[in-house]
Amino acid sequence: MRTLPAATALAVLFSSAALAVGTAAPVAADSSRPIAVSSPSDTVVDAEHQRLFISDLDNSKIVVTTYAGVVVGQITGLAQVRDLELSPDNTTLYAALYGADKIVAIDTATLTKTAEYATGANTDPSRLAFAEGKLWFAYGDQWDSGLGAVDLTAETPTVTLDLAAGHDYASPPQLYADPDNPGTLVALDAGISSGPVIVYDISSGTPVIRVSADKGGFPNDAALTPDGTHLVMAGPGNRALTEYRLSDLEQTRTFPVPDEPMGVDIAPDGTVAATIFDFDNKGDTYVFTKGADQPASVRDLQPSVLWNSNGVVWAPDGTKLFALTASSGSTTFHVVDEPRKYTGKLTVAAPATATRAKKLTVSGKLTSNLALPAGTPLTVTRTDMESPKGKSLGTKTLGTGGKFTFTDTPPAGGKVTYKVAYAGDADHTAVSASDTVEVSRATPTLTLDKNRKTYAYGADVKFTAHLGTTYKNRKVEIWADPYGSDRPNKLVKSGTVNSKGNLSVTVDLKRDTKLSVKFAGDARYKAKTVTNTVYTKVAISSSVSGHYKTRTAWGQKYHYVHKSKDPVLKTTMTYFPERKQRLQLQFYYQGAWQDGGSDYFPLGTAGRSDVTLTGTPTTDIRLRFRSEYHDTTSGDNVNTTTYGAWKYFIFTK
Repeated sequence: MRTLPAATALAVLFSSAALAVGTAAPVAADSSRPIAVSSPSDTVVDAEHQRLFISDLDNSKIVVTTYAGVVVGQITGLAQVRDLELSPDNTTLYAALYGADKIVAIDTATLTKTAEYATGANTDPSRLAFAEGKLWFAYGDQWDSGLGAVDLTAETPTVTLDLAAGHDYASPPQLYADPDNPGTLVALDAGISSGPVIVYDISSGTPVIRVSADKGGFPNDAALTPDGTHLVMAGPGNRALTEYRLSDLEQTRTFPVPDEPMGVDIAPDGTVAATIFDFDNKGDTYVFTKGADQPASVRDLQPSVLWNSNGVVWAPDGTKLFALTASSGSTTFHVVDEPRKYTGKLTVAAPATATRAKKLTVSGKLTSNLALPAGTPLTVTRTDMESPKGKSLGTKTLGTGGKFTFTDTPPAGGKVTYKVAYAGDADHTAVSASDTVEVSRATPTLTLDKNRKTYAYGADVKFTAHLGTTYKNRKVEIWADPYGSDRPNKLVKSGTVNSKGNLSVTVDLKRDTKLSVKFAGDARYKAKTVTNTVYTKVAISSSVSGHYKTRTAWGQKYHYVHKSKDPVLKTTMTYFPERKQRLQLQFYYQGAWQDGGSDYFPLGTAGRSDVTLTGTPTTDIRLRFRSEYHDTTSGDNVNTTTYGAWKYFIFTK
């Protein structure tokens, strides 16, 4: 896999800023995982150890993974590592260190460096290819670029530069070689608009240009066919992968793709895989399973990225396809497990709503780049409240154009899901899709008695819920939620209603309380909740202290107090933080009780409030007081307004 040249990448980035990001999902059989590589530059596959080696340019390291993308090792301290190349026996990995002017050899079993080859000051080696016992490398920058080699057959490996055989490179060339076509080295001069392809004869040890031709543009990548006789070049701009015969560089085939190809690799059986700049949001990875004349199998490995920035690479046995996608320093490792199979797009459309026990129609379409014939079987499963694990509706078949339709009569209401699945075949991956219908249900009768009733503090009150006709579910729940954030809503009774449809529970009331009865619903009746509120008084007791006697007079018990004594009006009330009691004082005058004033007084933590009357009172005047709790104005709202009993007293000489 090759990286996008920086200038081209920036041009693509700015020109595509207004384009929409793709939304298609990867095929279910494939897998993806994030990988700790910020700037992937090249990837090679080690068949011997079933490992991938990924060079991370910015972090100067090589990351080693399994075929599943699990990181199993790192090789660090590799200054601006770029291209990688494996020896034919997979025992040695060669890495071009652009930032250190050298190439290093790494043991693939131990992941340790075994040798290094200095390429010369300011050579900046960047591209590698192994052929004829030599490690060929591209080096330099822009027009000061060239071709060199490390002779690994020599007793002491030697480095030779200036082997371009007269070609003046505009940038370090991309290099390709294949042991099935010995004596041949292919170089792409990708840094100039004419896009020269140079085929070298290296059989003598010294490169000689066998044939060269300008192919136009700035190619992004290339790959040799398994026999090494043809080159498939990716891009740019012509929206096709183009194959050239190396003997004369004549065009032999094109593999059509909708956008500019980015990367390309070819499996041992000749299957071509490529990634593209996915500007049209039609998929980023194309596999030409049946050759250039048949449609490609298309996947969208990274919908959130417009292009696949690091191409693809086949497993050496051709059974898997690996890809890296990168965006904003985040890289994802993808594995395509059945790369030669065509993916399908399955859509299912059911009505948004339907009536229970009435027939409805479900339709859809299954399309693929390799069309499926009419009569292709699809399995249908219905999931509903009666069949939460799904009920098979049998097999339906595709009609013409990949369309299908079927009818069903849903026996259960609520959320009903129809899942349609195609099992796949030798040429197609499995695919499934579903749609959901909200099927009508009847509304049950559900009541709870005693709404808005008021009760004394500590009263034990029996509440009865009633459930009318339902299908199968006869259970209800009764919940009690006392006022105040310190008390949670609590389930106080759960059970099956009796033959009359009733379920009762006794609740000890100490605060205003919301009571709810809940019915969860069933296949034919909706869920329902009914909420009532009942009100609860506070407990209040009052007394007078400081009196010298009590006597019944005017039909009440009076406390007699010497005018020289300051009586204490005592109140005990149900405690709540910050609660105050309102003390109301009255006097009797001209045949009626008159307002003598009132005020709020705080309660102690024990619920006590003592108010002392001071001053010089008038004697022989009938007086009375009571303590009151007022919802909200007494400092809280957890109880309903409550009035205490009147207490009577009179001052004497």
